[in-house]
Amino acid sequence: MTNSSDWRDTLYDLDGRRRHTLAMGGPERVAKHHAKGKLDVRARIDRLLDPGTFREFGMLAGGDIAADGIVTGSGLIDGAPVMVGAEDFTTLAGSIGSTGNAKRYRLAELAVRDKIPLVMLLEGAGFRPTGSHYGRTPTDLIAQAQCSGRVPTVAAILGPSAGHGALVAPVSDFRIMSSAGAIFTAGPPVVRESTGEDISKEDLGGPKVALHSGVVHNHGEDDAAVIDDIRRYLSYFPSSAWSYPEPLPFDDDAQPRPTPELLDIISRDNRRVYNMRSVLDIIFDNTDWFEIQPQFGKAIICALAHLGGHPVAVVANQPNVLAGSIDADAADKAAHFIMVADSFHLPLVFLADNPGMLPGSRSEQSGVLRAGARMFAAQTAATTLKLHVTLRKAYGFGSMVMSLLGFDGQEATFAFPGATMGAMSAAALSRASHAEEDLSAKLRDAELTASYRSADHLGFDELIDPRETRDQLLDALRRGLRARQVAAEPVQRTVILP
Repeated sequence: MTNSSDWRDTLYDLDGRRRHTLAMGGPERVAKHHAKGKLDVRARIDRLLDPGTFREFGMLAGGDIAADGIVTGSGLIDGAPVMVGAEDFTTLAGSIGSTGNAKRYRLAELAVRDKIPLVMLLEGAGFRPTGSHYGRTPTDLIAQAQCSGRVPTVAAILGPSAGHGALVAPVSDFRIMSSAGAIFTAGPPVVRESTGEDISKEDLGGPKVALHSGVVHNHGEDDAAVIDDIRRYLSYFPSSAWSYPEPLPFDDDAQPRPTPELLDIISRDNRRVYNMRSVLDIIFDNTDWFEIQPQFGKAIICALAHLGGHPVAVVANQPNVLAGSIDADAADKAAHFIMVADSFHLPLVFLADNPGMLPGSRSEQSGVLRAGARMFAAQTAATTLKLHVTLRKAYGFGSMVMSLLGFDGQEATFAFPGATMGAMSAAALSRASHAEEDLSAKLRDAELTASYRSADHLGFDELIDPRETRDQLLDALRRGLRARQVAAEPVQRTVILP
């Protein structure tokens, strides 16, 4: 005798409630969403996760309001567990209700508890205008902040994101936006009512604004491109700060090899610019490295790459932007990137070629010294492996922020022969001191021999032939990774960032 018939009505009721939730905001609203070239919230999750791995929680939360406007659950990306939350704009504009807020809190709480990444797909109007959401109600941002430095956090802005919901992005490690995205404290109607300014959502917080301000790191053309980049970004990271990044399976790209191409890319004339991206293409395993914030602070390149199959974080000066001088935006970008890399034990590779911090009144007005100090504090406090190469020059504070300062916890420091360093270049020093011609010549000569004098006093571990660059870095990295004979733990920060 079976009792299955006893369950028929109960399971039929459950199935009906689930179907109501899966319908999201209803056929008309979903169709309108699709007509804008967007994936609906559940299609976004399907694109993000390995097929068939999504397990939802809080599906019936919200009663008649499908999932209370946010779909939450867990799944796998390349076989590794993640937590994911996705705002559903077809349901009350993805706004946050009290139950939805609890779901968001639970999501971040589970990410830290289970030590797995948290991904948020944002497109919502913030808190609903009715009801109380603060007071003793647990706000999701508390749990979100507790994720910081413990599990990788990613936020994608795939449509308008306003108010409280928008705050999820800037507290995340990595923020990426589609062309349809916009992020702001309050949307155009509120701005118009509060200030009288009549402005579109694109001009208020679209990609051009958010990328320029640094609120958002990267841009993808559409939902699919953004979600694919999230999967790519997370592939470089461990699940949490309690584990180390995993190397790729060994293949031909990871083999040692000389780098004679660098002799053609990098001129010995310090005044001739080149594209540092070409150097990264040669040094690392392949050209498929992933740049973070390519449109912001362009004088420094921050990238995720593989060296011998091992994930690394690269901080490199860009000589063809401001001649490599480090401005405030570049330093701010690098400081954040260094802290994220350090938090998750990615080795840092510094490639220095700069004439120092950017001088001038506009640079000073932008707070270049504060930003430079922030970058220096981030790199000197970093506990992960640090590898440094001075390619041609590194002057003044510009050398210190690039981890050139001796005995600062580096695993290895290298320089090319003829690399110049000091407080400032010989040309600048001659002009500043009104030096006579013979003194100027002596200053230039001293500058050219500086690398040998530095090597004589162990200012670098070794002066290397540019053709040896990859192999020297790879050997140092492999040696340094041997230190990982104890379990990984979250980094304990010991500095207050400027």
